[in-house]
Amino acid sequence: MNGQRKFYFRDKQGHAVLLNNCPCFNVTKFAKTAHLQRVFSLYKRILLLHRFLPIDLRALGDQYVKDEFRRNKTAAPEEVTVFMREWGNYRDTLQTQVLESARDRVKKVEFGAELSEGDLKLFQDEQVGQLYELMLESTKPNRQFDIQEEGFKK
Repeated sequence: MNGQRKFYFRDKQGHAVLLNNCPCFNVTKFAKTAHLQRVFSLYKRILLLHRFLPIDLRALGDQYVKDEFRRNKTAAPEEVTVFMREWGNYRDTLQTQVLESARDRVKKVEFGAELSEGDLKLFQDEQVGQLYELMLESTKPNRQFDIQEEGFKK
């Protein structure tokens, strides 16, 4: 087990039992399942937080998140680490903003965050293009998504 992660569980007496020694335990399969659960949990949490966005931003955000997670299903491990960290940061920022909007319903809360020039330099050309398209779509007066809240008619 050189360099391999060790997985333990507690038995009924509270003793730590090393799962790696169990012949029925597949470390690779277990680690992969744990990773998939983390990815799915992050994905679902972001979509849940999007429910608190204005309806047109929610639709735009949901579609973007679904596309990005689908696009990165087969990413290299080092790309996955960055992907999960950045989407985790997005989740944390959005959760903070949602909580602020719930606390202070009087003032209009703006969602999103400023990107520094240094942050932009870390992006690949394709990502800068996607970000630009997203910015255009989210700031234009007549957005592509013509969605109405339930109970309201235009």
